[in-house]
Amino acid sequence: MAHNVIAEAKKCLNCKKPLCRTGCPINTPIPQMIQAFLNGDIDGAGKMLFDNNPLSVICSIVCDHARQCQGHCVRGIKGDPVEISTIENFISERYLDVLKIDCEPANGIKVAVIGGGPAGITTAIMLAQLGYDVTIFESKPRIGGVLRFGIPEFRLPKSYIDRYESLMRGLNIQIRPNMTIGKSFGIKELFRDGFEAISIGTGVTWPNTLNIKGETLGNVHYGVHYLESPEVYHLGNSLIVIGAGNVAMDVARTAMRRGVKDVKIVVRSDRSTANTDELEYAKIEGADVIFNKAPVEITDKGVYFKDTVCDENHKVISMSEDATLMPADSVIIAVSQKPSNLILTDTEGLELTPRGLAKTDENGMTSIPGLFASGDVVKGAKTVVEAVEQAKRTVVAMDRYLKAKVAAEKAAQSAESKGE
Repeated sequence: MAHNVIAEAKKCLNCKKPLCRTGCPINTPIPQMIQAFLNGDIDGAGKMLFDNNPLSVICSIVCDHARQCQGHCVRGIKGDPVEISTIENFISERYLDVLKIDCEPANGIKVAVIGGGPAGITTAIMLAQLGYDVTIFESKPRIGGVLRFGIPEFRLPKSYIDRYESLMRGLNIQIRPNMTIGKSFGIKELFRDGFEAISIGTGVTWPNTLNIKGETLGNVHYGVHYLESPEVYHLGNSLIVIGAGNVAMDVARTAMRRGVKDVKIVVRSDRSTANTDELEYAKIEGADVIFNKAPVEITDKGVYFKDTVCDENHKVISMSEDATLMPADSVIIAVSQKPSNLILTDTEGLELTPRGLAKTDENGMTSIPGLFASGDVVKGAKTVVEAVEQAKRTVVAMDRYLKAKVAAEKAAQSAESKGE
């Protein structure tokens, strides 16, 4: 492993205009990190990665590198690109073992982070580094969000999330598990109890539906639910997975690992939106991927599909008149997700987008002063690295807001004392 990493690092051309960095959603300093590594400063390289992206080790595993950093590598034009993900994983995983986070002095200001997924973890760590008193409110028994409950163990070992949980507790971040904001109490009560700012990072955890006949039958399930606890599902010998993204691939690969013999991934259009690697893994592990089929009805015996025709933009423009039954014991629907509307719709004064997502300004502030949001609850189902990148920008805005608020309160107190 080490020799492979060093060999890959030596392939880096240290470009003056690094396209690999341009292709990274969080602008990772890739050439600088690689050069520090080759110069023997592996801790410095690790610090570069962590400071830029606290979830660097996670992203080194789950990012779509073929479309991002590695897909933009100059070496890839005429040959194989530098395996940036391999280098990043080696450095950032080791750095977690020696990591010592320097934090600003505690300022006594309480901040709440709702949701312990990628956006929430990033927000909590960065705010703790700035000296804030952070509490995470997590609806599940453990933090991690999609990292723990949505990505299978064979793709992302849960031990990584456990290490982050330990890291966060070491930063004195308080974690309240099994706490869904909007049930026992809401945003109003958090402000009442002294939290000066709040960040929502609850992600998108509710499945989108197909809204077709048969969706309520007992042999029909949703991908996000299945991945959370696949051991409780009995799917039979044959399964149809409806969907084109990474969740559909994860569902299919998990089901095959759990003994389902015949797995078909059926896509409405003429292409998959999943990572190229994940699609290829699903195929090589035995899944049959079928394109241009639109589901119109689900029965106890399987799914009725109509044939589709797509235009040059992969948009379905027509369907056949007749539908054909594709037999299967079970059906899992994996056509993206939407946010849980509990906290969003039950918070008075909180504006939403037409898609039901949290509406924010360019700084991540919602329509309620002091209430911020980042990650999938703002953008919809995106990637882990995109959630981290947005969370970083939101933390900067929260810090600026809190400092301005403290300054204004001190000015008011000073004016009041002078008036007396």
